[in-house]
Amino acid sequence: MECVGVTMFLLMFTLFQIIPGTDSECTECISLQPTQHGKVGDSMLLKVETHFNVRNVTFQGSWLKTNPNNTLLVTFDNNNAIRNLRLKNSPELSLPDVSLYFKYLDEDTQGEYELQINIIFPGIRSPVAVTKRVTVTVSVPVSIPVISKTPESELVEDRDNVTLTCSVEHGTNVQFKWLRNNIMVGPSERHTFSQDYGTLVISPVKKEDIGQYICKAQNHISSNLSKPTELIVFYGPYNLAVNSDQGRKTEGMFIVNPEELVFFECIADSNPPNTCVWISKTKNGTEVLMTGPRFEVKPYELPQGKEFLCRAFNNMTKKQDETKFTLVMARLDTGKAKYSQEGSALSPLTFITISSVVIIACMMFVLLRKSCHPRRMMKTIYRRPMTEQRGLHRSGHEDATEDFGIYEFVSVPGKMDSTQASCRSLARLDSVKDLHTTIYDVIRHVPETPTLSLLK
Repeated sequence: MECVGVTMFLLMFTLFQIIPGTDSECTECISLQPTQHGKVGDSMLLKVETHFNVRNVTFQGSWLKTNPNNTLLVTFDNNNAIRNLRLKNSPELSLPDVSLYFKYLDEDTQGEYELQINIIFPGIRSPVAVTKRVTVTVSVPVSIPVISKTPESELVEDRDNVTLTCSVEHGTNVQFKWLRNNIMVGPSERHTFSQDYGTLVISPVKKEDIGQYICKAQNHISSNLSKPTELIVFYGPYNLAVNSDQGRKTEGMFIVNPEELVFFECIADSNPPNTCVWISKTKNGTEVLMTGPRFEVKPYELPQGKEFLCRAFNNMTKKQDETKFTLVMARLDTGKAKYSQEGSALSPLTFITISSVVIIACMMFVLLRKSCHPRRMMKTIYRRPMTEQRGLHRSGHEDATEDFGIYEFVSVPGKMDSTQASCRSLARLDSVKDLHTTIYDVIRHVPETPTLSLLK
């Protein structure tokens, strides 16, 4: 039976090869997705869509795998399909739409496939030949990628090259991408990549290559990111400059006060930090003053018009740079400027204080004027009764009849030794008691007829 099947397969395949026709007459009769992606272990259907009634036509055809090897998979007609029994994972054909079905995908399934079919339409004797091709990818999910760097030692700008390699333990059909500080890295004169972008070569390295590099590994079914890898490059010095908080700087010249202690700093963009040397230049030659990023000039050492130089040297890159400046002694009006700045800062407070004092003075003046007005005081005096006004000048003897009587003088502590009290005064003894003074009694005897009393 097996020999009979093989014989029929060969006869049908030979018949297909000798059927004439052209696919230009019916290119839109059949449609097939040109690329399909699958995962190892999954199934896949290469769906064929026919744009004619398959039950009204006669057709014959075959499925072949053209890459990597030219292999016949299955032959078919309207009613039968014959698979290639020599294949371990031979796909199945569904009729009548002639779609190809894989039960289980493996890496051997990946490749390029071709559908060849001859169709005989009703009323047409010559068959129409149609060919459709599809690419199948079968991928393994990618694992977390790992970055390796060569060399692992320090990198010096403009001298060294570096190779970054991204690899995965699992994954097929993997493509790689590189990011530096979350920005995509593309090809350039100094950046070259392998075909799958798994290797990045930087030649030579520069300051702008410093940063964190991440590799992204992906295929059609999955993707993963690597851990960041730091790339350190030694560079510089760049942008060398001398700064000082004292004095005034104009076009490479520092103007300072003669009595002022001056500090200078030599600053540059460099990795690692530079070694700085301070040098003074005179007509007779040069002199190394000190080493370090900070330079101090004492007041008594300030020369007039002396030129200084700061030289920065990077021990790793073996590069150096220098900058010059001149010291000039002059009286700077820093005190007045500071005073004016402080005055301008305090002027709002001073204005508020003065305004408050003026307002308070005006309020006090208005209150005093209302309470102590001269005209109002004169009117008050003139409106008092005449008796009250005269009372200010009484001698005590204007009405003698009221003073008649016998008096007893009593000594009151804290008062004068002798005190006269009229009858009118005696009537006010109660008020005297209220004042907590010594109480005294007065014997009053007024004879009804003075002449008769004298006769007795």
